[in-house]
Amino acid sequence: MSVIQKIRDKYAVAIIVVICVAIVSFLLQDVFFGKSSMFSQSTTAGKVNGEELDYREYLRRIDVAQNQARQQLQGATLGDEDQQRIREQVWNEFIREQIMTAQYNELGIEVTTAEIADQINGKNPNPLVLQNFSDPQTGQFDRSILDRVRENARQDQTGQLSAQLVQFDNMIAEYQKNLKYITLVHQGIYYPKWLSQMQTAENAQTANISYVQVPYATISDSTIKVTDAELNKYIQDNKVRFEVPESRRVEYVSFDALPSAADSAAAMSELVKLRAEMDTTPDIAGFIKLNSELPYYDGFASRSTIQVPGKDSILDIPVGTVYGPYQDNNLVVYAKMIARKTMPDTAKIRQIFIAVQPGLTDSAAKHRADSLESAIKGGADIAALALQFSDDPNSKQTGGEYTLTPSGYFAPELQLVKDFAFEGTTGAIKTVKLPIGYVVVKITEQKNFGPALKIAYLAKRVDASSTTSSEALGRANDFATANQDQKTFEKTVQEKGLNKRIADNISPMDFVLPGLGSSREIVSWAYKAKKGDVSPVFTLEDKFVVGVLTGAREKGTAPLSEVRPMVEAEVKKDKKAEQIIAKLKEPATIEAAASATNQPVLTAEGVSFAQPFIASIGYEPRVSGAAFNKAWGTAKASAPIKGNTGVFVIKVSSFVPAPQPAMDYAQQRQAYEQSLKQFADQQLFEALKKKSNITDNRATFFPGN
Repeated sequence: MSVIQKIRDKYAVAIIVVICVAIVSFLLQDVFFGKSSMFSQSTTAGKVNGEELDYREYLRRIDVAQNQARQQLQGATLGDEDQQRIREQVWNEFIREQIMTAQYNELGIEVTTAEIADQINGKNPNPLVLQNFSDPQTGQFDRSILDRVRENARQDQTGQLSAQLVQFDNMIAEYQKNLKYITLVHQGIYYPKWLSQMQTAENAQTANISYVQVPYATISDSTIKVTDAELNKYIQDNKVRFEVPESRRVEYVSFDALPSAADSAAAMSELVKLRAEMDTTPDIAGFIKLNSELPYYDGFASRSTIQVPGKDSILDIPVGTVYGPYQDNNLVVYAKMIARKTMPDTAKIRQIFIAVQPGLTDSAAKHRADSLESAIKGGADIAALALQFSDDPNSKQTGGEYTLTPSGYFAPELQLVKDFAFEGTTGAIKTVKLPIGYVVVKITEQKNFGPALKIAYLAKRVDASSTTSSEALGRANDFATANQDQKTFEKTVQEKGLNKRIADNISPMDFVLPGLGSSREIVSWAYKAKKGDVSPVFTLEDKFVVGVLTGAREKGTAPLSEVRPMVEAEVKKDKKAEQIIAKLKEPATIEAAASATNQPVLTAEGVSFAQPFIASIGYEPRVSGAAFNKAWGTAKASAPIKGNTGVFVIKVSSFVPAPQPAMDYAQQRQAYEQSLKQFADQQLFEALKKKSNITDNRATFFPGN
């Protein structure tokens, strides 16, 4: 015990210090590395008036939007431009959502559950209800369709239909909030009677004038000197005209990895060997799938829908014959005629899909499908049955209707349905078994019968070989190594006659650049580099790119370097106006003004206060306004007027009555207010957006590859 006591006495302080350090370390770990720590990475993709959009939520919304787009495009692949458009669409929807929600909250705009119910079940259903629950035959709202959808939702064990109905309720709520907001704005628009009377008076007469115009062109630009300080002051005094978004400008040279003659010969040699096998294979579909760059379509296409090089020669070859090789972009191709037949180029069907799902076994699904087939053959309306029983959410609201073409997209798992649509006869009814259930199909229409062809395409891509690509990469690397600043970059481009291109107005969230395609890595570099920096070599699909950052513009007011020509022209015009006005001083008469400037006295008739365009002069609103200045009237000449094209001195010779057609104030008011309401509908949100505090951090989460 005495030993233990000695340890306690000797090391007590040290032990306490160690414990304290451990506690502090534990606390600091949360400060520096915890979820809310000062060094943790932000997950905020952007903010609108303080409301954050987490980048994971942003990605989720993008995914939802992309899936919707694929459905609209019938499963087609989304290109780089499509994906970029969707990213911006989702971001803009978030901005609108936050801005308008804040407006609704500030004004106390709400939509109750009872109001939503009335919009659906009341005497005057919401337009969204009318749009989504109409009879496909008549286009008229049918409440029984809505009732059947609700019943299907109650029986749907997956909960998907119920979730869709909740989403639909939310859409109605949002529609009503926006309607209330717009109604409030519209109610604030008013056309007073005094304004009507004033405008009527302004239009009640025109002026005939004499004028002297001293064009700015009478003074040579070379005689007017301007300084950068004057130009920058003009920009600051007119900031609204020079507001610009953030952007970058990259000038670049591209070293293309184009296939050489040897590359083309190698691809052709390989294709010729495969052609011999194509002539003898019993499984053409499997052979094409395994060896061709073009997929095998195991169906027929009408002559008009086939679009390939050498089409006229290919379409007339006998069955079993091979045409080619021919070139199709960067492919070399053999085309083999597999079969010919006569078939329609368009077919319409109605279908009822019965899915095998929990609670409905395969045998039960088949029994339901067979019962529906019997009912339809007995005269039952397939459209009504589809609305009630079909598990296909894409077509049930239209009575299960689809319009098909031989080469058009249709879900691959429904290929048997498509085959029946074109191989059966109009009016035929059939139950088709699918891996996921059963489909009862009725062919309702077939038209434009003609020749249809089944063709197999054996294609090989002619790509640059590794040797060719390495040579192009070597040239790009040599260029980047030898030209590491903008001055030498420009000099080498000129000396070697390289084709320099420009990518301008690059935004932080650009993924695609004109002429380069998918180029996110270049965009990311441009926003990290300094002006004048030369990039490393960027590897794109078939080229190697070296760029130099020649412009880095921040959001706000445009720098003088970008707007110098326009600003110089305006400042010089102002200085010319000052010189002309100093020369004119205060002319006592119009003739004195003409004498002082050696310009003729001209005339203009029918000058209107309401219309600033003067036939003999052009668009000169200050001149039009001055003609009706009561201080001058018809007694004396005006002071010098700085116009758009020159300096003017005018004298009104007479005012001429301009009779206006009698117009009822109520009609004037209605027309004026309607015009302002339309303007508000178009511009109101943009005005709210301009006043909002929007921070866009999305580019942080999308670096280059």
